Amino acid sequence: MSAPRRERSPRARGPWVLVSSAVLVAGLLAFHPAVPNAVGNVGSLLETFLAWLGLVVVALLVLAALRRSAIAVAAVALPAVVWVVVFGASVFSGSGIAGVREQASVLTVLQHNVADDNADPGGTARALAGAGADLVALQELTPQALPVYEAALAPEHPHRLVVGTVGLWSRYPLTDGRPVDIKPKDITADWNRGLRATVRTPAGDIAAYVAHLPSVRIRPQDGFGTAWRDESAAALATALDAEKLERVVLLGDLNGTVHDRGLSPLTSRLTPALDGFGFTWPAAFPLARIDHVMARGATPTGTWVLPATGSDHLPTVARLR
Repeated sequence: MSAPRRERSPRARGPWVLVSSAVLVAGLLAFHPAVPNAVGNVGSLLETFLAWLGLVVVALLVLAALRRSAIAVAAVALPAVVWVVVFGASVFSGSGIAGVREQASVLTVLQHNVADDNADPGGTARALAGAGADLVALQELTPQALPVYEAALAPEHPHRLVVGTVGLWSRYPLTDGRPVDIKPKDITADWNRGLRATVRTPAGDIAAYVAHLPSVRIRPQDGFGTAWRDESAAALATALDAEKLERVVLLGDLNGTVHDRGLSPLTSRLTPALDGFGFTWPAAFPLARIDHVMARGATPTGTWVLPATGSDHLPTVARLR
């Protein structure tokens, strides 16, 4: 009669738990588009916070080192390499603020959701006015705060267009300004959160779009709710397809990261400005870059965030060559 099979001790199983975890994290990083959205939009939720899997990789590396397991360390190197492949180009590009400001560029643009409950619109307006941008795009403008922004921005940005709760201020003349309909069909209230204008820069005309896509929510009953946001992104993409000008810049609170498949109608048509992580929300402890500058027919040469204002978003600035 054979001897009973001995169970592996927890210590013996430990390296293989780390190996399995490392393979799983590497798979999520490399193949996140394969994670389905069928249940609770978990795929989009994962993609919203995809960069934070880097912390999981670091934790796995520490555990592997503490166990002094060569096979575990080697396995954890796999997701580390995948993370660098996915995020390294933007994080380690090395352009930085100083390098970017030394480059010749066509346009410096600023994007900021100023928050409709901002308790200090005056301070926010002064900070934006002093940022040195040629274009300033704002969202969540209220009738009460609008005159404050107009007064602060007008000296350096005498040309402006406001549609609903979004606005564009420019150092250069604006023409052909009009609303862009990005309202989801189920929203029946008065809702104007998109605009388009031609900016007559010294280097030629560029079509500027300002947009504020619907917010997303995490609810127990339906998970990560992105339906309105995704519908609005598709409508904006349709407007971009109809744009006649070769050069286009989109500035907006898009309520999603560039890895989120819900924004693929935009990221497939435009090039995002992606220096560093550039997390913009929430301002108190930024977790995701949901405020974006994207371009077509122009090259983003760098982007950075400004210090917090009275908003729950951070302002983001980009240079376009």
